[in-house]
Amino acid sequence: MFAEKIFAIAQYADQVVLIILAIMSITSIGMIFERFMTLRKISEESLRVRLRIKMALQTNSLQDFEDLAKDPTSLEGRAAGQALKHMRESGTKGFEEVFNTFILTEKPDLEKYLAVLATIASNAPFIGLLGTVLGIMKAFNDLAQATDAGQQTVMAGISVALVATAAGLFVAIPAGIFYNYYTRKVKGIFTSLESVKELGLGYAKKKGM
Repeated sequence: MFAEKIFAIAQYADQVVLIILAIMSITSIGMIFERFMTLRKISEESLRVRLRIKMALQTNSLQDFEDLAKDPTSLEGRAAGQALKHMRESGTKGFEEVFNTFILTEKPDLEKYLAVLATIASNAPFIGLLGTVLGIMKAFNDLAQATDAGQQTVMAGISVALVATAAGLFVAIPAGIFYNYYTRKVKGIFTSLESVKELGLGYAKKKGM
């Protein structure tokens, strides 16, 4: 009785799986595009700031921290601005905590949708495999019920069922690639913020704060 219910579900579930994968694909593409537009600008600004900090450290020009704090266009500039304001009011006491708090408040925006992309990348192949299994069950069940059906009918059913596996991989691969790509982008931004924090500490020591 239970097996009959499973076969009854398999008659339609394989198509439902393809619909689910199509929705996941559209969602994934939308998130990939949104993250690309958002992180591209932030990453370009971070690269510019990293080069600026590298030059400041090479020339021992810690005064550049003040100039950086006047740059509201970059994430690092806004962080430096808050840190400099804190140092002028309270010295270096609590400086790192203020900086780390700024990073934590920005982290959700930087990592937005990345967890969803990771979930799609890891689960889409299994959903596709489920669709394939259900499709194969449907093909053999149809063969059992139609005694005049031959090998060609079964092969046709199985080939259709394998579409679900291919669709699952088609959804998962781009999601996984862009998840790793954006994760590296975000990590680079955090590294840039950490370098600004170190520059700020050096600036504070030089000023005797």
